[in-house]
Amino acid sequence: MRGVQQPTVSVIGLGYIGLPTAAVIARSGMQVCGTDVSERVVETINRGEIHIEEVDLDGLVQGVVQRGLLKASTSISPADVFVIAVPTPFHKDGKHTPDISYVLDAARGIAPVLKTGDVIILESTSPVGTTEAMRDLIAQERPDLAVPGQCSGTPDISIAYCPERVLPGRILEELINNDRSIGGITPRCARKALAFYKRFVRGTCVTTDARSAEMTKLVENAYRDVNIAFANELSMVADSMDMDVWEVIRLANRHPRVNILQPGPGVGGHCIAVDPWFIVHGAPDKTPLIQNARQVNDRKIHHVIEQACALVDAQPGAKVACLGLAFKANIDDFRESPARLVAASLARKFGARIHVVEPYADQLPIEFEGTGAQQIDIDTALEECDILIVLVDHDVFRSVPLAERVTKQVYDTRGIWPDQPDSKALMELRRSV
Repeated sequence: MRGVQQPTVSVIGLGYIGLPTAAVIARSGMQVCGTDVSERVVETINRGEIHIEEVDLDGLVQGVVQRGLLKASTSISPADVFVIAVPTPFHKDGKHTPDISYVLDAARGIAPVLKTGDVIILESTSPVGTTEAMRDLIAQERPDLAVPGQCSGTPDISIAYCPERVLPGRILEELINNDRSIGGITPRCARKALAFYKRFVRGTCVTTDARSAEMTKLVENAYRDVNIAFANELSMVADSMDMDVWEVIRLANRHPRVNILQPGPGVGGHCIAVDPWFIVHGAPDKTPLIQNARQVNDRKIHHVIEQACALVDAQPGAKVACLGLAFKANIDDFRESPARLVAASLARKFGARIHVVEPYADQLPIEFEGTGAQQIDIDTALEECDILIVLVDHDVFRSVPLAERVTKQVYDTRGIWPDQPDSKALMELRRSV
């Protein structure tokens, strides 16, 4: 926007989404202050360094920090635009109840520094109604401000919801190029947020109401979860029938209107494994398909654990390598990872026989402490381990040729080695489990 003064921006939450978002906004020329509760995170960013793994993020952060466009703090400063990108986990009640306390805490922190003309945008994946709850809290904290949806005239501030829609490993590219759904408390709020995103987003920005935008993000991930559940259920059926699920899916997908996804050891990450429950929470009696899909994908994790345990039990003394802990390929994000759960379960049962190969981790997570499991690299695993359990399709694992693994017992939950011959032990395992 040539000739138009750039707004100052405050990004609250500097995690997997907040930090890349802050850096991309800063690269467009806006002055950005990022806020995080962790002093370590703040200090790391102010040195021009990063605390997460993401392609090209290190160079971008270093550049915008050096240019003085991005700084970090543990306190929220005044700005023209506030972007909230904090976690929205479950309550610890075992019922998958959404916890929006981090969002409300962020809104509570913003309230004292708000001024007329400011724009507040929530990006955190949230249950329907969260943006309105945030609006209500701000109205309570700042009765001197005319708040949208609660005043008869022109509001003093604008409040909107705009969920991120990015793929780990391609976040910087997709923050700019992906389409955006921008939901305002009012149409005017949506237009104010639209003007902000058009400063750095090349994708199409579509305005709507806040509740529709909230639901859109949940629906996107629930749709993917349901489709993955079909593939995972097929894989369990194929195991019971001693069939190659990868071959079945490959052939079925030759139909012009069939596109079955690839199965895995379950579903992980903070989106697909979590967001469907936000819909269920809002309408528990209307969501049997979504609930069943979640249960199928969780059940697949335990199916993999059972199969892996049976294979290891059948070969006493054999060394085992679990390949991968991340929830998807080529990233360092282990949140809700089925691979991590499978590997940790094996480590608790088989102790020092279990070795873990995870190129995106410097050390094993805390649940491996005291199990005797060790972290090794892929070369050591190929040299020393008798059983290979593929849990993540990292590129480094895909690159292993048949000649280096042909003598191994392989349980491939990702289908990355279609040329791997089935061992007698694995065939018997499929029949028995």
